[in-house]
Order: sequence, then structure tokens, then C-alpha cells
Amino acid sequence: MMQDNQPKKRGKASKIDLLPEALKKELDALLRDKSYSQADILAAINERISEQGLGDEKKISRSGLSRYSMEMEAVGAEVRAMREATEAWVAQFGEKPTGETAQLLLEMLRTQHFKLLMQANADPDMVLDAKTINALALALQRLESAAMLTMKREKEIKKAFAEEAAEEIEKTALMQGATAEGAKLFRETLLGMVQ
Repeated sequence: MMQDNQPKKRGKASKIDLLPEALKKELDALLRDKSYSQADILAAINERISEQGLGDEKKISRSGLSRYSMEMEAVGAEVRAMREATEAWVAQFGEKPTGETAQLLLEMLRTQHFKLLMQANADPDMVLDAKTINALALALQRLESAAMLTMKREKEIKKAFAEEAAEEIEKTALMQGATAEGAKLFRETLLGMVQ
């Protein structure tokens, strides 16, 4: 009896995966441009393979192109769905979410990026195009910037609260008969806790 948790075997790389990088980028651009039919794209790419002297065995088949196109569209659909979900969350929680809500959203987005990249790495037929990779990198950079801004904002809020509380403690201590040095020590102790 086979176990469900057995690792997946890596399949053989497709002819498209083995194309030179420049030719693969050209193929991806043609597929993104909806004005070309798959038959036109297939003819153009196979002609470029011949022009580059890669040999007839490197030419791609109609079914291989169709499979690759569907995979590329599926990845694009997932990325678009993630963007739409993110926009919906931001709209629901406000444009500048703070605190726990922001942390939750950031972590959810990091998780989705990680899943997408792991899925692409696990499946040799699934190749993220340069535009998708750039979009992911930019999104991750923005996520980290947002996380840093959130942490900075929370720290500033805590510091402002501590300064107000420290002033009140110092005043109260002086009113209760503490020396100026003793009241200052209370203030510095409280402020030191939030540094």
C-alpha cells in the first residue's frame, strides 16, 4: 500500500524548460500577448529554434506549448487572485493597517508567496516568467518595508505613551514627597523599559 506522504518524483525537464533563456523569454512574451494564436506562436518559436541551429529535436510540439501555456495562465491567475484578495483585505481593514491586523495580513501574504515559489520549485514543468518573479520580489520587498514601518510605528506609540506616563509618575512622586532625584529615577526607569 502506497503512503500519501511519499515525495513526488521530479519529472523530465520539458523542451520549453531547456530552451535558451532569451528564447524562453520571447516565448513567454508571445504567450502574454493575446493577439497571437498558439499556432502562430508555435510556428514563430520553432522557426527561431531553426534559426539558432538548435536542431529539429529541440522544436516544441503543439501539446507541449498548450500544456506550458495552461500552466503559465494558472500561475498568472493565482497571482491575480492573490492581488485581488490583498486589495480586498486592505480595503476592509483600511489603507494603513496597524497592530495585529497588519501583522496577520503580512504573514498571510508571506505564506502565499512562499507556497507559490515552493510549488514552482517542486514542479519542473512550472516555470515562473520574469515578470511574475519581479512582481513577487517587489511584493516581498514591500511586505518587509510595511512590517518595518508597522514595528517602527508601534515603537513610537509605546515611547510616546511611556513619556506621558513617566511625566505623570514624576509629578505624582514629587507631590507625594519624593525627592527630585527619586522622582527622576522613577521616570528614567519607566522610560528605560520601552527603549
